[in-house]
Amino acid sequence: MGLYVIRTAIGRESQVIDFIASNAKKIKGIRSVLFPHGMTGYIIIEADAVDYIKQVAAGIPYVRGILRTPTSYDKIEHLIEFKPETIDIHKGDVVTIISGPFRGEKAKVTRVDLQKQQVVLELLQAAVPIPITLGLDSVKLAERGAEAAEEKKEESE
Repeated sequence: MGLYVIRTAIGRESQVIDFIASNAKKIKGIRSVLFPHGMTGYIIIEADAVDYIKQVAAGIPYVRGILRTPTSYDKIEHLIEFKPETIDIHKGDVVTIISGPFRGEKAKVTRVDLQKQQVVLELLQAAVPIPITLGLDSVKLAERGAEAAEEKKEESE
């Protein structure tokens, strides 16, 4: 049994997985099908032999090729297992929003929810403070809370 890689057309991975899943029900040698997040254009299939992969992938649109040699779990482990990063954003910090409609804006953190991986922000340039909830991956630390307070003092003087 091994892990085999199928090359697909970029953006069509989910369609290929659907076709493979329906074909795999007829063939007993396929164990699992995986599309790792962030790995566009490739699908990983666990099968007993490469011959089963060829049977399942035959005639499926958007399949561009099959890598004949199996890959090891060590090579794809970082794509499958989630390892949480240490989050160093706290209440009062100033962050830069790096995605979404407010991209490029600076905001002050009013609350951090580590369970949901979200922060509640107030835009610094807004006339009326409106709370905005974003994912932690949508913000980047710009200044620490104490540094932000010192900078506000300097601006008001």
